[in-house]
Amino acid sequence: MVTINQLAEYAMEIAGKKLNLKHIEGPLGVRGRNSDNKLIREKLGWSPSLPLKAGIAKTYEWVLDQVKSQKNIN
Repeated sequence: MVTINQLAEYAMEIAGKKLNLKHIEGPLGVRGRNSDNKLIREKLGWSPSLPLKAGIAKTYEWVLDQVKSQKNIN
């Protein structure tokens, strides 16, 4: 289970950034998300091998590498 604020905190920590979170008025939604991976495991024979924060870190590094490589091309 992770809240949107926790997800934002993970991303900021991994990126080495500190941003202010701004909450705006609007309808209240779900307070958090929890992934149930039974269906993907059943249909594809796959399940996550990393915790969420580690997966975000790995994805962040990949995206950063893609951005850097595009800067070198252009």
